[in-house]
Amino acid sequence: MPGDSMPLQELPCVSLLQGSMLTQPKRTTKRRSSSSRVGGLSEGLDTEFTPTDLIQQWSPTHKHQRLLSAKDKENHNNQGKENHSNQGSHFVLARRSRRKRESDPGLSWDQLPDELLLRILFSLPLQDLLRTSAVCKRWHRLALDESLWHSVDLVGLTHMGPALTQVLKTSVRRLRCPRSFVEELHFPGSGALLMVEMDLSSSIVPTSALESLLCRCTLLECVSLEGLALSDDIISSLSRNPKLLELNLSGCSGFSAGALSAMLTSCSRIKQLNISWCDFTNTHVKSVVENLGSGVTHLNLGGYRDSLTLDDVKVLVTRCPHINTLDLSDSTLLMADSFPVLKQLRYLLHLSLSRCYHIHLAALTDLGKLFPMLCHLDVFGLVPDSQLASLKKDMPQVFINTRPFSSIARPTPANISGSFSDCSMWNRKCQLRFRL
Repeated sequence: MPGDSMPLQELPCVSLLQGSMLTQPKRTTKRRSSSSRVGGLSEGLDTEFTPTDLIQQWSPTHKHQRLLSAKDKENHNNQGKENHSNQGSHFVLARRSRRKRESDPGLSWDQLPDELLLRILFSLPLQDLLRTSAVCKRWHRLALDESLWHSVDLVGLTHMGPALTQVLKTSVRRLRCPRSFVEELHFPGSGALLMVEMDLSSSIVPTSALESLLCRCTLLECVSLEGLALSDDIISSLSRNPKLLELNLSGCSGFSAGALSAMLTSCSRIKQLNISWCDFTNTHVKSVVENLGSGVTHLNLGGYRDSLTLDDVKVLVTRCPHINTLDLSDSTLLMADSFPVLKQLRYLLHLSLSRCYHIHLAALTDLGKLFPMLCHLDVFGLVPDSQLASLKKDMPQVFINTRPFSSIARPTPANISGSFSDCSMWNRKCQLRFRL
């Protein structure tokens, strides 16, 4: 190349393309061969090309088509006006972003019907159900649907008063909260409650709060108020539940014999009654045996050392001939002459005479003959351990001292060790439970 030639960077764009690039034999031969491979082009070496033409000739076919089509779309309106032979032409290659693939729509919570959402909410514990009620208006409505609040277990809840007030607004049918501390209850309105089963055993509940609760119940079938201080108004409220089947008033106090008589007369369908160890007088005991319905099958009348007499037992077996489980424990006035009277109970399966100290051991051996259907006999504190084996040998068909705790009308009977490990209430667990 001549020494006075201009530097490469100072050459005009067209001269650069026509002279210094396209007129070089080696470069031309290479591009001609490439051109023939690509499209079989036979244009002369001195043909003038625009930048776009160069790209068309020297670019690979698959890339050329993609880039060219993109450029054509972008410059569609200007293609007829541009002069590709102008000096200093510039071009820009642009790649359009690919369209984002549409995500799979699937299903959203809002598209699910109420019935399916209720089925999902049905499996949640109490705490989670309350959290879902704060999501939106629809979930709030569904979370408080009465179908989810048929049975509620509040065992373990610290502040029982406010929680119990809220639960009673949800048309609850089965309520379990034993061994609880309940403050004053505030009920809005005066509507009736739909409660069917209720367990408040061994709880601390103000009498006024219990009165305001029970006075609104007329559909009760199973009730346990064990260990609570009651009143005549509470007993009268119970009498307005004609469907009552199981009643546990063990260890209760504060009500009169007259209110007790009226309640037992009104609730004539009672099957199981546990009224042991109450603060009773002789009048209370007579009110029980003289007003029980004939359909009673399970009765716990234990704990009345000097109040239950043989005459009371005679009235009892006459009025309630279908008793199959009878607990007369700690009745110290009873003696062996009560056995011929009890023999009238032809369906007796379980008899408890624990700590009836005036019954001699020799008389107990005749029980197997007097009661051929007897399966369980409890004589705790009455038979020494040294003679218990001999008694079991004389009555091989009877299980002796196998049930130290009475299960009559109790919603959650204690096991052998005395602990309440079962979470069921009258043989069924509550669906909505408070979990620690």
